[in-house]
Amino acid sequence: MQFVDVSLPGGPAREYEVVLGIELPNGVADDLVRWQGAQRWAVITDTRVGPLYGEPLVQALRELGGEAQCLEFPAGERSKTRETVADLQDQLIDLGHGRDSWVIAVGGGVVGDVAGFVAATLFRGIPCVQVPTTLLAMVDSSVGGKTGVDTSAGKNLVGAFLQPRRVLIDFGTLSSLPRTEIASGMAEVIKYGVILDADLFESLEGELLEATLTGSEAALSRIVARSCDLKATVVSLDETEGGYRQILNFGHTVGHAIETVQGYGMRHGEAVAIGMVVEARLASQKIGAPDDLADRIASVCARAGLSTQLPPGCSADDIVKAAFHDKKVRRGEIRCALPNTLGTMSVWNGEYGIPVKAEELMASLLP
Repeated sequence: MQFVDVSLPGGPAREYEVVLGIELPNGVADDLVRWQGAQRWAVITDTRVGPLYGEPLVQALRELGGEAQCLEFPAGERSKTRETVADLQDQLIDLGHGRDSWVIAVGGGVVGDVAGFVAATLFRGIPCVQVPTTLLAMVDSSVGGKTGVDTSAGKNLVGAFLQPRRVLIDFGTLSSLPRTEIASGMAEVIKYGVILDADLFESLEGELLEATLTGSEAALSRIVARSCDLKATVVSLDETEGGYRQILNFGHTVGHAIETVQGYGMRHGEAVAIGMVVEARLASQKIGAPDDLADRIASVCARAGLSTQLPPGCSADDIVKAAFHDKKVRRGEIRCALPNTLGTMSVWNGEYGIPVKAEELMASLLP
């Protein structure tokens, strides 16, 4: 197994580990009981992942003497709502859970966000452990403490920060995923290369991408470990996105706007891939980033199976309008994280969210 430490302000009591290479369900159950010492568990998952991993984990916890239940909600981004959170909270209360209970999020990014928000708000906060089962959740959403839900106005507009007590990753869960899900997760890996690690990006331009897509355990382990390490470093420097952590939003201002316009009907990574290419064009036009950066990103995305063209029925005008509802808007201005060069990000007045005019974004959407 491999371990990535996430250090946070407040000392060792707030540090946690990302454990890579643990096995579901028995290895995870043993780790939870041995390391956490809690006896009451609420495994929150969705209807797709529950039968595969959530319910077996509950059984394994019970065999070790713990009290555990599995709560499932309909799979998909459209379930990432305040209504889903309220329903789960009501179920936990009805089952007799209290402040001595722990939430275990087993699933992809939607499950992690929803279950984390349940834990952050129920009884004014109870502990949460993340057990990501998709590549996107492994490399991004399970680490860093962001939780929340979408509204009709935009993505992740209601939420809270709650750092997990532990992140437990079983690479075996990836074997059950379609290639489109792996591709979606690769968008976030590509992002890390653009914003922080030029060597990683260049490796993806080489053979690493194909090795990952064909299921090489060594390649998957390498990219997940590196991605977690990069994100842990950023989060340790800026836990609540007051400054440096804003670099992680590269591709996400446009990406989130596309998801909103599409009614949350596309995968997050698919939208981020488009967003990265658009925002790389914007970086070239606005701050002088290399002219070929957008093309290089588009090429790697295409090889991963990710389109970088706007989806049908998604107009540039609609995207600009949706971007004004993004949670990163400040003083009525759209903000984007923009690369200077491969591996470095632009700073404006001490902030990594660069003000962008509507007409500038429109020009980048219509090259």
